[in-house]
Amino acid sequence: MGFEPQIRKVLSQIRPDRQTLMWSATWPKEVQQLARDFLNDPYQVHVGSLDLRANDKIHQIVEVVGDYDKYPRLLHHLEQHRRDGSKVIIFVETKKGCDQLTRSIRGQGFNARCIHGDKTQAERDSTLAEFRSNKFPVWFYHSLTLVTLCLTSTVLFISDS
Repeated sequence: MGFEPQIRKVLSQIRPDRQTLMWSATWPKEVQQLARDFLNDPYQVHVGSLDLRANDKIHQIVEVVGDYDKYPRLLHHLEQHRRDGSKVIIFVETKKGCDQLTRSIRGQGFNARCIHGDKTQAERDSTLAEFRSNKFPVWFYHSLTLVTLCLTSTVLFISDS
């Protein structure tokens, strides 16, 4: 668990008389140990199987680039994934940026759509359906809450933050 030291540091600074809540999408041994170390008399609620684990087949690449290099690198990655028919989700910091980047990418010949809170529910539903059907395999999204959707064939996630 790569972020365990940071979690332990934050938890060690919480006053012992405070209520502490903990959420985890998976329940590996490391998370169980964190719960035992920092929670008093914990109450566990689970939905689905406790055997759920993070997918170990996910390959994560982190690129730190300057502002001027972001767009060329994005085009590079999109071109790579266009060849194999992969779906791509790109997280953008603002709704306006989401709209602007979608227009730019479409201008480069990519089938792209965006989704955010200023869209109507019908537009959001349509965009999601088109993404799932691969009609628009590049999707710009304004919020990281999208991670809760189960999009099993998505290959590339990019965050602008």
